[in-house]
Amino acid sequence: MKPISPETLAPPDAGQRRAVAPVICYPVETLPKPDLAAYRAAREGWRKTGELRVPARDAASFTVPAGHFFRITSVEGPQVGDLNLWNANNLAERFYSGKTRALHGTHLSTGDRMWTSHPYLRPMATITQDTLDWYGFDGFGGAVHDVIGTRCDPYTHNLLSHGGQYHHCCHSNLTRALADARGLSLPEAEGYVHDVLNVFMCTGFTRDTGQYFMKASPVRPGDYLEFFAEIDLLGALSACPGGDCSAEHSSDAAACYPLLVEIFAPKAAPAGWVPPPLNGYDQSHGR
Repeated sequence: MKPISPETLAPPDAGQRRAVAPVICYPVETLPKPDLAAYRAAREGWRKTGELRVPARDAASFTVPAGHFFRITSVEGPQVGDLNLWNANNLAERFYSGKTRALHGTHLSTGDRMWTSHPYLRPMATITQDTLDWYGFDGFGGAVHDVIGTRCDPYTHNLLSHGGQYHHCCHSNLTRALADARGLSLPEAEGYVHDVLNVFMCTGFTRDTGQYFMKASPVRPGDYLEFFAEIDLLGALSACPGGDCSAEHSSDAAACYPLLVEIFAPKAAPAGWVPPPLNGYDQSHGR
C-alpha cells in the first residue's frame, strides 16, 4: 500500500500533477446493451426446472442452458456467496472478473454482464434483477456484489496464519464442487477455478490506505440476484465461511447459512435474443 510518510520529497508541481482529470479506460457507449424489457417479459409463465441448496461453508455446482434464468437467493440468514461460471461445453472459457470490472465497475447490478476470458470475450450472463440495488455506495465507499475480491483461499490463509490449514475456504469449496461435477481430480479442477463474483458481499477500498475491506452484508432472507444465461453455463457457488463477512474470512466462528439456486425455463426466448458469438478478433496479434 502507499506509504503514509513518503521517502521522496514532492516536486514543486505535485499539486498540478495530482489535479489532472481522470479518463475512463473503457468507454462503454458502444457496448451492445441488453434488452432488459425483453428479458423481463420472458419471465411471464416461466417454469422452474431445478433448484439446489448450497450448504453453509461448502459449495455446489449447477447447470443453466442458454436462454434460461437462474437466481441466487438468501434463505435463512445473511450470507455471501462466491460464484464461478464456465462455458458448460468448454471449461477454458470462464468468467473474467478483471475485464468485467474494467467494463462495468467494481460492483455489479441490474443490466451489467459477466464476460468470458480471452480469447472468447463475450457476455456469458446478464444480471436481470438485484433486490439490493437500493444500497448503492455507502459512506465508507462500500457496495454489494463486487468483482474486486479474488475469493478466500487456503494459500493466503496459510500465509497469514503462519502455516494454518483450512479446507473450507471458497477456493477449496469451488475446487471440490467442480471436481465432483466433472469427474476431475482436485489438481485438475483447481486449475479451472477463477476469481469470483462476490454475490451479496459488501466491500470497497479504504480511502486512506486503499486496502480492500469487507463489512456486514445488507442481504436478508428473500433477497436475490437474478441472471440470464447467454450461453450454456456450468456454475459453482460457495457459501463463504465468513457468513455475512462482518468479521473474518476462513473461520468456523462466523454464523453461516445456506444459499438457494433456482433455474427457470421461459416459455420462449426473449424477443430478439440470440446467443452471443465468440469475440471477432482474428488472433493474428500483428503477425
